[in-house]
Amino acid sequence: MKNKEMNQRLGKNNKNPLNLALNYLTHRSRSVYEIHEYLINKGFNEDIVRDTVEILLEKQYVNDIIFTKNFVENRKNNKAKSKYALAYELNKKGIEPCIIENVLKEYDDHELALKALGTKIQLWAHLDGEKFKKKMLNFLQYRGFNYDISISLINKLNQSEQRNSK
Repeated sequence: MKNKEMNQRLGKNNKNPLNLALNYLTHRSRSVYEIHEYLINKGFNEDIVRDTVEILLEKQYVNDIIFTKNFVENRKNNKAKSKYALAYELNKKGIEPCIIENVLKEYDDHELALKALGTKIQLWAHLDGEKFKKKMLNFLQYRGFNYDISISLINKLNQSEQRNSK
């Protein structure tokens, strides 16, 4: 259904769901599921919401594949998490598992864990070996990295540090 038809169905006194959705999209990109839930919560019926989402898809204002790629890149650069944690977040945003899997296959948990540690290594450099190791382990596990990856990275950093101190 086109925007004009939708306005006729809503009448003059009701808010336009397309305008609400577009405004919602101005803050950051959203998944189709997020738009759907937002409009449902605003009190629109399922048919109107479906029509609105269809218009947004046609005009390419929403695209779950692009959203997923941007979301993961943003997380990688600003608040790196494990692939497992990213998949969990994306799943909550209504992204299809096959899209999540395809996007995340390009990423490596070791690389993401190293990125997550970034400035933390400098911040904790003054700590003794055991406290440093414990801080790193807790931090990485909080970000969703499994124990094996965390220990592997800690050992790799310890070896690197030992080589640099010689």
